[in-house]
Amino acid sequence: MLDRLFKLRDRQTTVRTEIFAGMTTFIAMAYIVFVIPQMLTDAGIPKEAAIAATILITAISTLLMGVLVNYPVALAPGLGLAAFFSYYVCGSLELPWTVALGAVFFSGLVFLLLTCGGILQAIIHAVPDTLKAAITVGIGLFIAFIGLKSAGILQADPSTFVSLGDITQPAPVFAMFTLALTIILMVRGVQGSILISIATTTLISMALGYAPIPQNIEDIISFNIPSIGASLGQLDIPGAWNYGIISIIFTFTMVELFDNIGTLISLTRRANMVKDDGEIPDLSKALTMNAFATIGSAVIGTSTVTTYLESATGIEAGGRTGLTAVTVAVGFISLLLFAPLIALVPSYATASALILIGALMISAVKDIDFNDLTDGVPAFLTIIMMPLTYSIASGFAFGFISYVVLKVCTGRYKEVSWVMGFISLAFLINLIMRA
Repeated sequence: MLDRLFKLRDRQTTVRTEIFAGMTTFIAMAYIVFVIPQMLTDAGIPKEAAIAATILITAISTLLMGVLVNYPVALAPGLGLAAFFSYYVCGSLELPWTVALGAVFFSGLVFLLLTCGGILQAIIHAVPDTLKAAITVGIGLFIAFIGLKSAGILQADPSTFVSLGDITQPAPVFAMFTLALTIILMVRGVQGSILISIATTTLISMALGYAPIPQNIEDIISFNIPSIGASLGQLDIPGAWNYGIISIIFTFTMVELFDNIGTLISLTRRANMVKDDGEIPDLSKALTMNAFATIGSAVIGTSTVTTYLESATGIEAGGRTGLTAVTVAVGFISLLLFAPLIALVPSYATASALILIGALMISAVKDIDFNDLTDGVPAFLTIIMMPLTYSIASGFAFGFISYVVLKVCTGRYKEVSWVMGFISLAFLINLIMRA
């Protein structure tokens, strides 16, 4: 039955290999149940509901990706998108989290429409590779900046806007210890390095009295599954529409689009799923699945769902079919029993994960040609404006607009498609309206 459903023989794999690969991916990305709920809580979503919603949308969307698309990849709320949701939409703009969920819902609908009729392919081809790389780097810096701030390593300063925090305090010390331990474990090839480091720091901080200690077994494991009642169906669709947050919806959609496309291409190549002519089987189906998962995330009460690059660990372990994804989904469902323990993890223990992931995303800078100023300067503006303005959307705007202006004014207008011009014009109008 499993062979017929997942085409195990066609992809030259076995049930045992797929299950082992799924367990590997699960261990590699289990840390998100500590990081994502903390970010959603900062946006105003109740902690219990944030934990339950994160686990459920991860398990459901990954399960459907495995069964319906037969890809060995896992889906979960994206870190960059969660940061945009919590710290820009709900933070800088001070919009209610219910309205932000409404924007996520609309972005899912837009993404779903883009998967039809070749529109998606037109957008993908329109955006130059240099800006695609810059988007990845900029989001990485933004995530790292949030992690440094959450750890207390950086703090606000009235004179210089930002300065070094008191690194002798427990939070920065624990965060730097967690980061160092994670890197050491990763270099030594230990699976689940981030998860192990977060757990180690939490236990040490409990032993030293800096974090609450579980008083009984129910503080660690409970068969009373956490409720998502506080976030389920709370999306404010009319509110999102009335706020006129087109740029927010657009940013959600664009980040989700390029994040998913880039990750899926990378993962399918690692899994040897790409045909000789470069075609990726069922890519449109996978993107459609992502769109429905995003709509589902808004209904359940989390930020936008995306494909996780940590799926590469399972693929390296031999995962080639959707059975790997199904195994990951089962693993996340089991975490519902440990929701009380998840709630006890201090924020400084998870901050190091944001710093490290930001550092890993910086590697895409090698794909940017800074010798060509018409490419390099827009890429630089995309990268630098995301953390400095605390907004992924601002990075998009400055990067896209400057790219079109520089190409046109230097006589290289043929390198700019009408799609790119339209997107840049939309960003320009939005900047003027915000001003």
